[in-house]
Amino acid sequence: MFAAYFDCPGGPENLYMKEVIKPDPGEGEVLVKVSASALNRADLLQRRGKYPPPKGASDILGLEAAGSVAGLGPGCSGRWKVGDAVMALLSGGGQAQYVTVPEGFLMPIPKDMTFIQAAAIPEAWLTAFQLLHFVGKVQEGERVLIHAGASGVGMAAIQLVRLAKAIPIVTAGTQEKLKATANAGAAAGFNYKNEDFSERVLEFTQGSGVDIILDCVGGSYWEKNINCLSTDGRWIIYGLLSGGEVHGDLLARLLSKRASIHTSLLRSRDKEASSDYQQAFTENVLPHFSGGTSPRLQPLVDSTYPLHAIAEAHRAMEENRNIGKIVIEMPV
Repeated sequence: MFAAYFDCPGGPENLYMKEVIKPDPGEGEVLVKVSASALNRADLLQRRGKYPPPKGASDILGLEAAGSVAGLGPGCSGRWKVGDAVMALLSGGGQAQYVTVPEGFLMPIPKDMTFIQAAAIPEAWLTAFQLLHFVGKVQEGERVLIHAGASGVGMAAIQLVRLAKAIPIVTAGTQEKLKATANAGAAAGFNYKNEDFSERVLEFTQGSGVDIILDCVGGSYWEKNINCLSTDGRWIIYGLLSGGEVHGDLLARLLSKRASIHTSLLRSRDKEASSDYQQAFTENVLPHFSGGTSPRLQPLVDSTYPLHAIAEAHRAMEENRNIGKIVIEMPV
């Protein structure tokens, strides 16, 4: 089969499409013929040698995939059959023509949804769902500040906050991205490049601040985050795009608001916890992607690239050109 590959860590130019051995499903595993995968910042970090896959995971890039069941390993329960349209969050291996997945990690693709649309769901939507409900325990009426609002996780989080009857507020770096977040349901959006988002958040919330912050930026935002965090607020860090160094009296500021910091990385979760998230997501969120539901949830695809253009897809994400998900199509 063909897969996205790089021989040594470095820039996008190191990526190419390589022919590798097709995997065989093991005990309780399903072989999926991948039609589409999607790109994540973890893929960029792994390509640079800064985010190795967990022990036992495939070293092929790709944390999510959508396709059809192509085979069943021994011990499968019979839940899936060959030909079923499925999608999955993975610890690696998604950017290839085939991938093996534990049967409990598979989710059905909502009716009338394409493989390209479905590929935009698992990582972004499960990450946002886990951060909001399992870590942040979001409640009706709470205000949630979402950094990188036009990213895959950001656009999913906006809609999930609305589904929870809470209030999404976002930051983004261009007016085009802020417009896209407003269309997705953001109650307010602020351009972090030309305004102080903490001051604008306090204005919007009439001085009370936000109850939850979803933060993939890290170090450089700490002071502004605490400034606009409410008393007893929850600051959830799930990425460090600006690095992890903090200069200043973080703990005293945090203590003064009785606030808490939570951290989360979905990729390194154990299989039991990941299965719990996926079951809750399948039961409570997945039905809202189908027609006739209110509110109707929509995955946002920014662009698609064939597997042989994987380097260009990486460049697009590194330059922050995308609004929503970048999807990789597998060769037929």
